[in-house]
Amino acid sequence: MNRRFVLRRVAEQEFEHSIAWYENQRKSLGQKFRSTIEDYFQQIADHPEWFTKVRGEVRRAVVRRFPFVIHFLVEKEGIVILSVFHTSRDPEQLKYRR
Repeated sequence: MNRRFVLRRVAEQEFEHSIAWYENQRKSLGQKFRSTIEDYFQQIADHPEWFTKVRGEVRRAVVRRFPFVIHFLVEKEGIVILSVFHTSRDPEQLKYRR
């Protein structure tokens, strides 16, 4: 089943900041990052059950090409992306996101 998804404001900010950071590192790398993450968003929307629950109903997708994880919830209305999170950051920052 294909579900729609929305990004929480903080997740959108993390995503946009990361795109800009990668683009500053090397031309077109930011766009490759964007494309990779958007592919994951589509996989999550199509098959959220493929991804492991990590805290309550929060699920996590581990991004292979970049050191990021995507945390999300499956709700009646669709998928809610809680974070696009670099793995070097303190995971305690995610504790209260919902």
